[in-house]
Amino acid sequence: QVQLVESGGGLVQPGGSLRLSCAASGSIFSIGTMDWYRQAPGKERELVATVTSDGRTNYVDSVKGRFTISRDNAKNTGDLQMNSLKPGDTAVYYCSAAVLATYDRSNWYNVWGQGTQVTVSS
Repeated sequence: QVQLVESGGGLVQPGGSLRLSCAASGSIFSIGTMDWYRQAPGKERELVATVTSDGRTNYVDSVKGRFTISRDNAKNTGDLQMNSLKPGDTAVYYCSAAVLATYDRSNWYNVWGQGTQVTVSS
């Protein structure tokens, strides 16, 4: 089994910063692309940022210049640094990763974390 656990969410004022972390554990052989999604109440889940195993990144337009995604391949962790937060960034944030498990190296599994709440409000 492979698990992802997010941490770092909370309440922050507009203009503030938060850093989300995602830790992968279990029977991991390799991690491919890591993503951060978010889902606001009444809205569909949205892909926010992506980082490939070789460090290439991509962002949704609404967070470009404010959010930075990163990863540490040696530690099987990923982070999302969020600056200049706006009320519109309020959502549950989810980490997702494509994983090769030690017990099945021929299939990539898409694994999700449980989510962490980010609330931007004065």
